[in-house]
Amino acid sequence: MEIPLLYDICIIFGLSIGVLFICHRLGVPSIVGFLVTGLIAGPHGLELIQADHEVEILAEIGVILLLFTIGIEFSLKRLLQIKQAVLLGGSLQVGLTLLAAFALALHFGQSINESVFIGCLAAVSSTAIVMKLLQERDETRTPHGGTALAILIFQDIAIVPMILITPILAGHAGDMSRALVLLLAKGVAMIAMVFVGSKYIVPRILSQVLRTRSREIFLLSVLAICLAVVWLMSRFGVSLALGAFLAGLIVSESESSHDALGHISPFRDVFTSFFFVSVGMLLDFHILFQKPLLIAGLTIGVLVAKSIIAGGVTSMLGYPLRTAILAGLTLSQVGEFALILAKSGIEHGLLSDANYNLFLAVSVVTMAATPFIISAAPHVADGILRLPLPRRLVSGLKPIASTQDAEQTNHVVIIGFGINGRNVAKAARAADIPYVIVEMNPEIVRMERANGEPIFYGDAIHDAVLHHANIKAARVVVVVISDAAASRRIVATAHALNPTVHIIARTRYFAEVEPLYRVGANEVIPEEFETSVEIFTRVLMEYLIPHDQIQQFVAEVRANGYKMFRTLRKDTPPVSTLKGHFPDLEISVLWVDPKSPFAGKSLAEIALRETYEVTVLAVRRNEQILTNPHGELRIELDDEVYLLGNPGKIGQVVDLFDNPENQEPTQTDAEDYSKVKK
Repeated sequence: MEIPLLYDICIIFGLSIGVLFICHRLGVPSIVGFLVTGLIAGPHGLELIQADHEVEILAEIGVILLLFTIGIEFSLKRLLQIKQAVLLGGSLQVGLTLLAAFALALHFGQSINESVFIGCLAAVSSTAIVMKLLQERDETRTPHGGTALAILIFQDIAIVPMILITPILAGHAGDMSRALVLLLAKGVAMIAMVFVGSKYIVPRILSQVLRTRSREIFLLSVLAICLAVVWLMSRFGVSLALGAFLAGLIVSESESSHDALGHISPFRDVFTSFFFVSVGMLLDFHILFQKPLLIAGLTIGVLVAKSIIAGGVTSMLGYPLRTAILAGLTLSQVGEFALILAKSGIEHGLLSDANYNLFLAVSVVTMAATPFIISAAPHVADGILRLPLPRRLVSGLKPIASTQDAEQTNHVVIIGFGINGRNVAKAARAADIPYVIVEMNPEIVRMERANGEPIFYGDAIHDAVLHHANIKAARVVVVVISDAAASRRIVATAHALNPTVHIIARTRYFAEVEPLYRVGANEVIPEEFETSVEIFTRVLMEYLIPHDQIQQFVAEVRANGYKMFRTLRKDTPPVSTLKGHFPDLEISVLWVDPKSPFAGKSLAEIALRETYEVTVLAVRRNEQILTNPHGELRIELDDEVYLLGNPGKIGQVVDLFDNPENQEPTQTDAEDYSKVKK
């Protein structure tokens, strides 16, 4: 028995592999490759796909799984943090875009009702494409990524009343007041369902499922929860994407949310590809040749107008100009739900076939251009910021209550107050180290300032913001933001303002390590390799490898630039920093434990340089620092000894300082003690 869908899936996968391979060699984003695949195999291309409706269903499943995983990663807490961006930012973006498109359509001779409908089509951006790209670039937690997601959430909510008013615009009016009351009741019911499900029902269900220790039961349970919530939300008239996002929020409150994400991700990637292929199938490329100038003009107009409006709304929310530009360009395309709304418009006579084909061409072209636009957005923002613009526009139109410049000295400047930034602040507070936080999200700044945190609002790529944090008197700068391009700018600015400050930067990928070192970072922590280090450390512990050997291993891996976990070409140039030229040197501070065998001995008796090839640079005793100490200096209890040497060598003497085994000090010298240890 022949199964048309199976044939079509084989065609899609086979053709996608070839197209994606070519795109990879040309450096073209994979989303564009899927769109081209749909264009080639679709009804307006080679007509290789016959089961169009079934492919559309697979595409909808892809959108559901994509938004479900985004909801899991996002969590209810983060949604509440961006509530202002969702309600105020989303309503402004949708309203202003609708008005602009309405005025333009009215100018070109469309009726009032048709112009309103065209405005609704233009107001929506592509949730699936934008969030897929932001996930791939690890920018969902950046200020512009969070703002884009907030506005997209409101757009998905706005689709419901847009669909409701479509018959009214077409002259098929029903009981509007009843429809609005019913819509409000459904909204309240949805909010209640999300709250109860996330707090009480789903965590208990998944907790019971986890006790079975069955991977199959857990996977089926997560998928069942996702699809059940999506189905219930669709009964309320909510879009599938918004329903899936809410399902993800419900699961995110469970302790097993990350495990659920890992199980769903492979399915998400496969089914999402069907969505992009299905969008490519919609485009009739013949119309591109028939009206190239008109389509090009409309496409550029849509991209520019939507970028300006979304960027302006982001500025109104209080974000600096750079974030506004990035968010505006991210939301510049026409969305997939506008295509669904357009079909409804055709059914009710609000769009002619000619206008529908024109709208379809412009929409798909803007979607195809989105990967290139988002990639170029940081460069566009940097170019605009070089212009002589008003300082208030650059720093943000919505001022936060002014604060005095930081007065601390020898303090830590923390750039970004996400998970990593919060952990650094907690550690600094516990160690009684002064610190200052710089954050771009105005809502987080207001909230944390009310909690007593020394936090400032601003974009740290600007000199004035770092001066505000007293960068010249700082000892350490920690850059823990998700925007790779902004991290490089911040590191370069901080290094230029204070060349002696110690800069530690966090990055997700190893490819960003060398550029950060090049612009002035002293230490760069790549998350993908730190995870490998932590995992292998646990493996060694399971095999009962001695703790000091594990520490030595970890120190050597980090000092050698994670060479164990990567492959470098022989002609790879060295990093142009001290870290690059001397990867085997490290300065460490060790505290002298009361039971240390070194306590009471002179540096000459200890003989660290001769025995371990480690040099004592200084000794801190109470508030006094003894630099370049002579051999007769005796080590006392509670001294802090500054050592210079190979990380592995320093690791060998750690136990001799803190003596974790609680042994009584021996009378042997350091060399004899070393022999006993071996």
